[in-house]
Amino acid sequence: MAIRLCLFLCLAFMQVDFANAEQPNVLFIAVDDMRCDLGCHGNGNVKSPNIDRLASTGVLFRHAYCQQAVCNPSRVSLLTGLRPDTTRVWDLTTEMRTVMPNAVTLPQHFRQHGYQAVAYGKIYHNPFPDAASWDEPTHNAQDVVAHSAENRRKLAEFKVAMRASGKPESAIERMRGPATEIQEEPDDRNYDGKQTSDAIQKMNELAAGEKPFFLAVGYIRPHLPFITPKPYWDLYNRDEIPLASHGFMPSNAPNVAFGDRSSGGFYELRGYMDYADAPSPFEGPLSVEQQRELKHGYYASVSFVDAQIGRLLHALEQANLADKTIVVLWSDHGWKLGEHGGWCKQTNYEVDTRVPLIIRSPSAKGNGKVCDSLVELVDVFPTLAELASLPIPNQLQGKSLKPILENVDLSVKDAAFSQFPRKHEGKDFMGYAIRTNRYRYVEWLDAVSGDIFAKELYDHQSDSDENKNLANEEGQQTNLQTLNEKMWSLLARPAFPLLITTPRAANEPALNNESLTWNSKLATTAVPVSQPNGAFQSVTFTNQRKESVELVWLGPDGTEKVYQTIVPDGNFRIRTRPGIVWLVRSVKGESLGFFVVEPKQRGQVAAIIPQ
Repeated sequence: MAIRLCLFLCLAFMQVDFANAEQPNVLFIAVDDMRCDLGCHGNGNVKSPNIDRLASTGVLFRHAYCQQAVCNPSRVSLLTGLRPDTTRVWDLTTEMRTVMPNAVTLPQHFRQHGYQAVAYGKIYHNPFPDAASWDEPTHNAQDVVAHSAENRRKLAEFKVAMRASGKPESAIERMRGPATEIQEEPDDRNYDGKQTSDAIQKMNELAAGEKPFFLAVGYIRPHLPFITPKPYWDLYNRDEIPLASHGFMPSNAPNVAFGDRSSGGFYELRGYMDYADAPSPFEGPLSVEQQRELKHGYYASVSFVDAQIGRLLHALEQANLADKTIVVLWSDHGWKLGEHGGWCKQTNYEVDTRVPLIIRSPSAKGNGKVCDSLVELVDVFPTLAELASLPIPNQLQGKSLKPILENVDLSVKDAAFSQFPRKHEGKDFMGYAIRTNRYRYVEWLDAVSGDIFAKELYDHQSDSDENKNLANEEGQQTNLQTLNEKMWSLLARPAFPLLITTPRAANEPALNNESLTWNSKLATTAVPVSQPNGAFQSVTFTNQRKESVELVWLGPDGTEKVYQTIVPDGNFRIRTRPGIVWLVRSVKGESLGFFVVEPKQRGQVAAIIPQ
């Protein structure tokens, strides 16, 4: 009996000691649009010494994949630990809390277990910083510059010319300055440089606090426009930067893989004044001069962000925090630099779905090694939770990578999955991709019926650039069947119809010009209660007043949430459901009126806030 009691007390004390053990901090580094063109990934043309050093002291995952190759869905997926079909966030205009109001995010989970969680820069998609995730409002760098005064003047003149030529206001509003700019400013006058300085100051403050911290720092480069201080451009000789070796579309690939004029993200590039008339991959490549300019700007931006990450890691070491802090570096998706004749992201191809991922956990046995196993960004949430000895929520759809951090030869999954919605020939499709060690297989499903519309199959053993679609070739039927069965045995098949909307190019005509009814403050009808019902649709709110207004979402229970301050002549687009009420107020809180979302046909729905 005495032996049992002694054993019980020993175990009890062991549990108390474990529970009270000092928990590690988390430095959570997000980079926008960064592909795997880094020194640590074998690209000697890119100068990334600080990221390379992090890789040499942590575990570099050489085959990590995002769940959807565009910002908002990818970030929501990582930060909730759920796949896009579960979050129902498939585009840039859906705010996570409108479809998942009770979601517990990664930083929110850490907050609930005693951490101080603070964010600098872009962690979620810019318009939706998600206040519930953080102990402080997301910090954005102040007193910084982007386009120069000269380029802002050129943009204003360009918009005047667009209006004179009859371009639609939506295209004019969306147009931005040049895609590249060599900035004659110090690092701290650039957004990413200044926010690094701010984040370092906060890191030191958090280190002096009583709680462990979860510090998130989100870099906006190398996202377009490539506005980067001159020293980083000078690191490269533009004429020596190699262009894409496969600047052509994959043979036998279905057009839906790129999708109408959106062309796998090409509409994004057309939003910059010097590329407004750029041809899509269906029409031909950019000029060699344009390709070199964009690739030079991209590489300069990577090196600039690398320098800022180096400052952040150096500050961690100077504060004697490196041995007490988990560091994770990730990008939301890859990016095309002329591959398949394309630019930007938004496809299911390897170049867009494969991402940098480095995790350094103090004392992990795998530190300094490379892992070639397949992993996904959806795995980050359970990994960090386990590393910090926090419970792993049951609903998470990723797997903890902690075993791999101890032994890089291990694997926790047989496949990685990505998906992308596409509007093609007036219909909606969802493409699902499975990546195995050898193959990438894609099924394009009709979003209404769920029927297979097209297939793609790429053999990485003989075609690592995915230049030849084998899906329609003789002798591949067994492969196709095997991969189909594997995909839908590991991935939950969605219920159809999928109620999706997809972004359209700004210079494409809308399918209709329907508008919501404006109810002014003089209306005799009281503001109704929100009664959401039906499929989400995209609504663009336009402020025609001479002063800024606040757009307020009214929940079914009367909850109010300020979503956006819309400047004069400004727009804000969001996916919302029929029956939802949107209030409009002055910035001083004066009620101006409201909209009730009405069921509309597919296309652009306008909500005009009149003068």
